[in-house]
Amino acid sequence: MGTQKRMLSELRMRGRVRWTKLLAVFLCGGTSLLLADVKLPAILSSHMVLQRGQPIHLWGWAAPQENVAADFNGVQQSASADRFGRWDLFLPPQAAGGPYTLTVKAANTIQLDDVMVGDVWFASGQSNMEMPLSGFPGSAVVTNGAEEIRNANQPNIRLLLVHLKASDFPLRDFEPTAWTKCTPETAAKFSAVAYFFGKQLAEHEHVPIGLIDSSWGGTPGEAWISMHGVSSDSSLMPVFTEWATFADQQTNLVATVEAEKQEDEAARKANQPMPKHAWHPNPNSWQPAALFNAMVAPALDFHIKGAIWYQGESNASVERANLYEKVLPALIADWRTNWHQGNFPFLFVQIANFKGGTQQTWPIVREAQRRTLSVANTGMAVTIDIGDPDNVHPANKQDVGARLALAARKLAYGEDVEYAGPLYREAAPEGHGLRVWFDHTTGGLAVKGDTLKGFEIAGEDKHFVGANARIEGDSVVVTCDQIAQPKFVRYGWANAPTVNLTNGKGLPASPFTSEDRIPKP
Repeated sequence: MGTQKRMLSELRMRGRVRWTKLLAVFLCGGTSLLLADVKLPAILSSHMVLQRGQPIHLWGWAAPQENVAADFNGVQQSASADRFGRWDLFLPPQAAGGPYTLTVKAANTIQLDDVMVGDVWFASGQSNMEMPLSGFPGSAVVTNGAEEIRNANQPNIRLLLVHLKASDFPLRDFEPTAWTKCTPETAAKFSAVAYFFGKQLAEHEHVPIGLIDSSWGGTPGEAWISMHGVSSDSSLMPVFTEWATFADQQTNLVATVEAEKQEDEAARKANQPMPKHAWHPNPNSWQPAALFNAMVAPALDFHIKGAIWYQGESNASVERANLYEKVLPALIADWRTNWHQGNFPFLFVQIANFKGGTQQTWPIVREAQRRTLSVANTGMAVTIDIGDPDNVHPANKQDVGARLALAARKLAYGEDVEYAGPLYREAAPEGHGLRVWFDHTTGGLAVKGDTLKGFEIAGEDKHFVGANARIEGDSVVVTCDQIAQPKFVRYGWANAPTVNLTNGKGLPASPFTSEDRIPKP
């Protein structure tokens, strides 16, 4: 009887191990039952940059309980996979340098070559961040793009391009991808803004720079926030209402797209101009949290220096604009919470000047972005002077990257540089006008042209009218004969305003309104 019990116990144990292994395969996304091979996530590959000054986190999958050992730059560490085959370990922080070799051993051996230690920046947002150096075929180009691509051999920069994907739940790994060296071939397909940002940092900081491009054109901010982040703030509940409305509108999308294809084909056969169709966003990419789940969550175990963000155009509609003052701070807080790295630098681009349509309220989004600077360790690149009123994808991505880099040099690297143009501080009545004070007035206030443009004032009724404005020291005096007792002032309050206030460093002033609350559309 004792022998039979031992045999039954052994069979049960074998069965539990077998099913544990099968479960591990399922959880790892694998298709093979050969579980002995150790596996790394896509974000850990040859040519990567590991964040200097932070513990080096390595993780992946192997057979349950299997021992996994890592060797990097003369430092060894090991760990055992848990019952689901998940393992992770930490190596001590390293100074900037490389190239090094990382070896990970279990039943098999993985060797990653040309690994650098430096600073890693996570670049995200919608199409103006996604737009590659090669531009968008037929619709947008980068200024001097061909020349920039030819000169893109940047050995101190490494690139990781995250593929487009949406998910209903957080994923542990990206779609198959890998780090690459920055060459004309790889840079051409990579975010132009992120590339110019990284190029500036590599030149000024003299350390390897790793850039992760995780962006998707035409997507709203709420798609990039985790479900916990969206649902934890009751003021964000309208996000779900807007999503439901949007989802209802997609009911006939398949039929619409098919009809448009038939129209295109008919035009080709008749040798006629191609018809113009409305842009159709990918419905999955608008779902709250869907892009966080697939395009941010897999990076959360990877240490970064900070994040750069260029988004807001898809939140500029009449229905969504007023919620952006909640969405952007929530996104920043959510990423910082999930990355577990404290208040890392979060730098964003204020959306540029673009005419848009009657249903778009770009000034409201710009104002929400400006007010988000109250969040700790944030910086904003103003682009109101370098947009294209007739193209939502302006060609000048060099200055966008350079202005983001200025903010990084100040906030992330502690350099003594002016990194922002004039930012509204306060306004006070003076005679029959208002005196407006600004921060970031290094070199004094300046005007591009003969007279200041873009200022308006209003009385208690908030009926704004165009006003005269003149610079006096580090302030601007705004007056208008029509307003006897002005109370509010605003600047650049239009989709595509004409504005020309800068500081002595040539950095443009941000549009603003002095109203206590951002006005509704």
